[in-house]
Amino acid sequence: MDPRSEVILRQLSFFKGSVLLAGLPADQLIHELKPQVSSLFAWSWHFGDYSALTQLSSNCHFSAEPPEQQFDQAIIFLPKSKELTDYLLQRIASRLKPQGELFLVGEKRAGIERAAKQLQPYGKTLKLDSARHCQLWQCNLSGPVSDKPLAEWAKTFVLEPFDQLKVVSLPGVFSHGHLDMGTALLLQHLDKLPKGDLLDFGCGAGVIGCFLKKKHPQQTVHFMDVDAFALAATRFSLAANQINEDDTVQLIAGRGIADAPHNLGAIISNPPFHQGIRTSYQATEDLLNQAVSHLDNTRKVKGELRIVANSFLKYPPLLQNRFGHCHTLAQGHGFHVYQAIRS
Repeated sequence: MDPRSEVILRQLSFFKGSVLLAGLPADQLIHELKPQVSSLFAWSWHFGDYSALTQLSSNCHFSAEPPEQQFDQAIIFLPKSKELTDYLLQRIASRLKPQGELFLVGEKRAGIERAAKQLQPYGKTLKLDSARHCQLWQCNLSGPVSDKPLAEWAKTFVLEPFDQLKVVSLPGVFSHGHLDMGTALLLQHLDKLPKGDLLDFGCGAGVIGCFLKKKHPQQTVHFMDVDAFALAATRFSLAANQINEDDTVQLIAGRGIADAPHNLGAIISNPPFHQGIRTSYQATEDLLNQAVSHLDNTRKVKGELRIVANSFLKYPPLLQNRFGHCHTLAQGHGFHVYQAIRS
């Protein structure tokens, strides 16, 4: 059981009526809360957690937008991003009935004490519990809350060196509001890609995929991410660049490379190595180990994997093990661009 869920279960008497759980982990909390409340609804923007939660309850919602219905209470599991916390507080508070209650739970190292201050504009706050290196806060709403739509939380920036590409990012999405140096290096080394479908793995705001689609308008580009906010940002970026969603533009919510299409011409990525506040290399290691089975291997097309990574990450040995080789195409600012071609 997640320690945040354990803290909630220590205070079961506070929860009643219709309850929204936002950003919850995929543990047994739903089963433990069900007898206590009249109705329970789970909202997750992490496709891996959402997939697991659907096995526990039919009332699950995967989106960057909150459910439309109203609730008596909402429990928000603190995300990593301060801006995403602001978004969640406002959007969820607007879904609560008059005199509704907001609860915020999170780990101390994730900044729960700072986040508790973000609760204060919504009403009277109270710390209910502090245990398992976590805190649980309660807020009684003091009045109606305006509902600022998702698009108004977006930041748009233009990449002048890269064909004036427009990027629209959202709170919680990697490199929100600016282009990170690793992706910038990768964009400079995306020439001579194979024919066939292209996959932007861990697409974030869709920077790589939109760049590829503008360069190769006839090729199908798949945008894949585990995060609903990333996929929503990608849709905004596509629209900003006047790229239509059609048969050659595919957005995929996936848990990892195992959910990706097969027979791809190339997989291009600035792969993630964080999950929430924790460092996790699992998604990237799975990508490096399994990518070869998703790449085309015909006489005309030799599929390839092209990624950018921090120089300190020991990815070349993994690529050499699976592909038999690893080429370094570029390096700079603490990053390397690697290429591996299916033989």
